[in-house]
Amino acid sequence: MSGGSNKPIMYPDLAHKCVAITGAGIGLGQTMSAYFAAQKCRLVLNDIDDTSLDKAASQAIDAGATDVIKVSGSIADEQTIDALFTRADEQFGGVDVLINNAGISGIAPTSQLSLEKWRNCLDINLTAPLLCAQRASTAMIARGSGVILNMSSIYGLVAAPQRAAYCATKAGLAMLTKVMAIEWAQHGVRVNALAPAYVRTQFVDDLLAAGDIVLDEIEARTPAGRLARPEEIAALALFLASDSASAITGQVVAADCGWTAYGYV
Repeated sequence: MSGGSNKPIMYPDLAHKCVAITGAGIGLGQTMSAYFAAQKCRLVLNDIDDTSLDKAASQAIDAGATDVIKVSGSIADEQTIDALFTRADEQFGGVDVLINNAGISGIAPTSQLSLEKWRNCLDINLTAPLLCAQRASTAMIARGSGVILNMSSIYGLVAAPQRAAYCATKAGLAMLTKVMAIEWAQHGVRVNALAPAYVRTQFVDDLLAAGDIVLDEIEARTPAGRLARPEEIAALALFLASDSASAITGQVVAADCGWTAYGYV
């Protein structure tokens, strides 16, 4: 971002790269799709909701994407993952940038956390990113370059009540990021994680509507006094995917308006 503008900074090295984004239909996924589209990227977009996916793909074309593939289905389903990477391999010669963005919250008191909800969080928040990264890494390692960005969270860095499944999976994803980074750095593949705080998206709006979070309390707890904007996270993703971040790998980058730095109660 520059000078408060919502327009993305341009990174010429990203032009015509194949960028795969899971959970691309709404929220951060949709915003990142538009930002990478503006770089003239070729996009492979996934979402479980067909209507949202169609809308995101249309917006990406309008924003400047040179080509868009839509892959509908849950990222917890291995057939969806196979379809995503098979189509990317066949049409674009493999994924250059993978953004593991799809995720769920799984809020519940730990004593009442069902095994079904626990396993669902594991499947979507941790297992799916591993499987996607494994598939993407094959072409990346062969060509000697590639970028994987995992969407962790501030709750992968600090704990919060009633979020056992979410905190465990996001912390696991942060550590998985580091392991993959040190294994694949020798092959020219960079792996980093983004750790946003609360971002004003449909995901957060749903939590607000359900009474799972209170906006005034979050803003009061945040040193900047506000939620992050989707555009700020998308701009960070662009930077980390670009050659401007060529020395950055194995990092969990918090974009949290000061949340994790604030330890005073």
